[in-house]
Amino acid sequence: MQATKRKESSRKAANLSLDSALLEEARALGINISRSAEAGIAEAVKQHKRARWLRENASALASSNEYVEANGLPLSRYRQF
Repeated sequence: MQATKRKESSRKAANLSLDSALLEEARALGINISRSAEAGIAEAVKQHKRARWLRENASALASSNEYVEANGLPLSRYRQF
């Protein structure tokens, strides 16, 4: 997973409710629960930010796509493929 670069920050304890069978299995496999939860939360944050950006910029993206459909790609005459 390619995480967003973050400054090393202090860690903070948090209480989580997890499925007990899943937690047992993860412990049996030697999985670091805290790091795995942090990685999952980081991925969820990334996905939510992406979805929000797409929603907020939907009209600009649509406008750009309409322009390309009507006029073609800008500078396309310089493309070498």
